[in-house]
Amino acid sequence: MRLDQFLSKVGIIKRRTVAKEMADSGLIKINGRRGKPAAEIKTGDIISVGGNRQITIEVNNLPSGNVKKEERESYFKRLD
Repeated sequence: MRLDQFLSKVGIIKRRTVAKEMADSGLIKINGRRGKPAAEIKTGDIISVGGNRQITIEVNNLPSGNVKKEERESYFKRLD
């Protein structure tokens, strides 16, 4: 699954286009490296999102379809 898609589906960033812009600006890192919007995310990856609301997460699972609001946090674990 793409980085920008994952962040929007699990509700870390509200829209995929915003996630794409943030990744293009260098505000998102995957395992300590700059993350591109189309980077493939896998279970166990550590994602750091910078900006006004910084957050670091570990990917627990990848969603296969739409994600209900109450299920979002089952796909990642907050590390900060």
